[in-house]
Amino acid sequence: MHTSVVRTCVGCRSRALAAELLRVVVSGDSAMPDPRRRLPGRGAWLHPDPECLRLAERRRAFPRALRVAGPLDLAPVGYHLDAAARLSTDEGTSPSRNTKEAGRPIMNQP
Repeated sequence: MHTSVVRTCVGCRSRALAAELLRVVVSGDSAMPDPRRRLPGRGAWLHPDPECLRLAERRRAFPRALRVAGPLDLAPVGYHLDAAARLSTDEGTSPSRNTKEAGRPIMNQP
């Protein structure tokens, strides 16, 4: 996929690069996250932000965007966003290999 592909978030309706958005597809009666963008079928795009998920749910955007009749279970998408948020928080609290205790970069001496 080209990095210049632009998609619209079904939650906030703003346009963004596809690389910044999470693809969501239908599986049975559930909306499933497709972070690798490999699952078959029509996709809807969402910022990886719980607020955008809430907006999309309130607007009933997923069934419309994915062209399915009736409501979809959005729990798998919510679990994915929660797990991604926990992962980024865990990474943010651990010190990097390239920083000192004070958080300043280590400067290599010539």
